[in-house]
Amino acid sequence: MSSVDKKSVDTIRILSAEAIQRANSGHPGICMGAAPIGYELFADFLNFSYKNPKWDNRDRFILSAGHGSMLLYSLLHLFGYNVTQSDLMNFRQLNSKTPGHPEYGRTDGVETSTGPLGQGIGNAVGFAVAEAHLAAIFNRPEYPVVDHYTYVLCGDGCLEEGLGYEACSFAGTQKLGKLILLYDKNDITIEGNIDSTFSEDPATRFAAQGWQVIRVNDANNLTVLKAAITRAKSEPTRPTVIICRSVIGYGSPLADSADSHGAPLGETNLQKSKEFFGWTEEPFCVPLDVKEHCIRIAESKLEKEREWNAMFERYSKAFPELAEKYKQFMSGADPDFAAMPELFNFTKAEATRVSGGKILNTFAKSMPNLMSGSADLAPSTKTELVGKGYFSPENREGCNIHFGIREHAMAAICNGIQLHGGLRAICSTFFSFSDYMKGGIRMSALMNIPVTYVMTHDSIGVGEDGPTHQPVEQLIALRSIPNIKVFRPCDGKETAAAYISAFTNNSPTVIVLSRQNLPQHENSGLPAITGGYILSDCEGTPDVLLIGTGSEVELCTGAQEILASEGIKSRVVSMPCMEEFEKQTDEYKEHVLPVSVKARVCVEAASHFAWYKYSRDYGEVVAMYSFGTSAPANVLFEHFGFTKEKVAEKAKLSLSKVRN
Repeated sequence: MSSVDKKSVDTIRILSAEAIQRANSGHPGICMGAAPIGYELFADFLNFSYKNPKWDNRDRFILSAGHGSMLLYSLLHLFGYNVTQSDLMNFRQLNSKTPGHPEYGRTDGVETSTGPLGQGIGNAVGFAVAEAHLAAIFNRPEYPVVDHYTYVLCGDGCLEEGLGYEACSFAGTQKLGKLILLYDKNDITIEGNIDSTFSEDPATRFAAQGWQVIRVNDANNLTVLKAAITRAKSEPTRPTVIICRSVIGYGSPLADSADSHGAPLGETNLQKSKEFFGWTEEPFCVPLDVKEHCIRIAESKLEKEREWNAMFERYSKAFPELAEKYKQFMSGADPDFAAMPELFNFTKAEATRVSGGKILNTFAKSMPNLMSGSADLAPSTKTELVGKGYFSPENREGCNIHFGIREHAMAAICNGIQLHGGLRAICSTFFSFSDYMKGGIRMSALMNIPVTYVMTHDSIGVGEDGPTHQPVEQLIALRSIPNIKVFRPCDGKETAAAYISAFTNNSPTVIVLSRQNLPQHENSGLPAITGGYILSDCEGTPDVLLIGTGSEVELCTGAQEILASEGIKSRVVSMPCMEEFEKQTDEYKEHVLPVSVKARVCVEAASHFAWYKYSRDYGEVVAMYSFGTSAPANVLFEHFGFTKEKVAEKAKLSLSKVRN
């Protein structure tokens, strides 16, 4: 190790500790212990362009242990990214580019938001899947258009999480040889030593999952680290874990203890740490030789981008159609749904999951960049891209993914696929199992990336499988997440509108579909993209509004007929997506749901909590107030009061409250 290498590593440690101390908040332990790992990766392996952080063929680095964010910010600062001294000094402050955990879209060089442990590992697997898939499509001899590695740094906590196990098992099965996991093994978490919580042998575990395992017994030894990463890159058929034995809080008086994990060192301990490293610089100052050294490295890496650009220019001449296709993939161009009239061609009763499968495959004809996967349920969720093959070590061009029964990893992996660029990620499972993937769905929303989640078997209509498989509270849970759209369409045409919304916007979408057949409504279709619209109206001003989603819209239209026979005028409003409805103008919302019409009934075979905003003071809500039970679907709807007669009865009750 040269003296400037050692000084560079120490610079990362001190900058991190200083920023955390100034913020009086943060996690210095991993920053000081894993600094050599980060430095060695950036200095000798990571291909990046600090002048163009989104260069297509850059290597991806994901800090799964996101609490060590100052480690990443220090690296970005040293290697030329737009992270200034001032940014370091404003660590964890309002509107800073250096938030407490890395945030996608806020800081150049941050590939994904991390912090919830294990998510970054799942994302990294997704990046590696995307790289392998795109490489198979676009690469030609002498033209490696897509050719990069995915590196991820994790700690003990990421591997204790079930998500980490799920994702690593999937990665080993898929033989993702360009995925390299750097495991900062310091044996310390917040509560202390992991000897009482994580006693297994990680090397044996990873080997059993099909990974190459490399050990580095001293993370401070850059020579050994370099040899380990070089060896990892030489194995094309297996992902690699490099188990790096480190000391948390290295160089501080709190080293090798939980005291250095999640709190500033304190001024006295910070000063003693500086003495340990022989540090004499002013706070937040980088030694001149370190600054020149790191920038020289960063500048030299720009040549890789120049070489790639020149190669792509030659590729464009040799394979013009492929080059144009590549550009379309990477630009994420929206499909022309207006040129797909068959999207709305539904005439007979059909489960919306079945309609959804037809719609998805219609889109797939003009969207070759779709990748669709399922947690072992594609035959039921109908999300297989027919004729597109399954992604595997033998068929990297396959557009479908067997995720296995790994819902949480599936969501995190799809986030990585989406973040990589060039692909649109879709995943599916039964709606009740969305609970298992909530963490990944939340991260999609937090990053505002357009992953599409298809959730079928949407209500007590699941029937005989019983309450374990009948979602009740899941709709309100997902609707409560910012930046997400939850569509529950009433028929095939509304399902088409939901997919159009998903594929023409940049936010995540959940499409919730039925198991049982639903009728096709005469006036449904593209208006559903507004989130809520008048499906069936009356002459003049209605006496009562009937508002429903999904299978319960049929109950509203049935109740409308009953009420009409009794001289009561009603309007049926289908509201497949509350989030989109709330984005409409006040004038539009007033047109659909006039404030003057106080009698209302809201109908949905799920939790009632979402509906009081629309039922208002005099309205009634026909919904679920308990879990379901095991019985045929038609019996359950009758048992829980989901009938057109019940809706009509509630309408009259609401009217009586208004009139009294």
